[in-house]
Amino acid sequence: MEITYRAARPSDAAQLLSFLKAVGGESDNLSFGADGVPFCAEQEEHFLENLSKDSRSVMLLALDGETIVANGCIEGYKNLRFRHRCNLAISVRKPYWGNGIGSEMMRRLIAFAKESGAEVISLEVRSDNERAKALYRKFGFTCYGVYEKFFKLGDAYFSADYMNLYL
Repeated sequence: MEITYRAARPSDAAQLLSFLKAVGGESDNLSFGADGVPFCAEQEEHFLENLSKDSRSVMLLALDGETIVANGCIEGYKNLRFRHRCNLAISVRKPYWGNGIGSEMMRRLIAFAKESGAEVISLEVRSDNERAKALYRKFGFTCYGVYEKFFKLGDAYFSADYMNLYL
């Protein structure tokens, strides 16, 4: 397995949507499930195009050959009073867990955030997702609050931890 990393391109839209459906069906820890995100390929292409024009935002892909096995995104705030902040999201296909892909993705996303001038990286993680929280703590993120009933799956509610990294 040789993993390569690169910024997502608009031409990745259809494959990225397929990836999101697959990863969404592998765990209940994401904000979406096996249906993926509610975008068509054209909307995703437009999103990736706009993201590539924003010097404070990036979506990275991890590829095993030509197959997307992870993605990570830093989105910087546009509002002047929040421009020092950005949000981070990351997902890795379950068969690739434990191979250092999440850690490498985190290193690259944090480096990008620093280079773009961000001072605070924020994220939300399901409170019982200890594996992800351990990854975030490894990179210096700390929990600053809990949102009760953040997720609802069927009749069950799950909390989310709000975490920040101060650069």
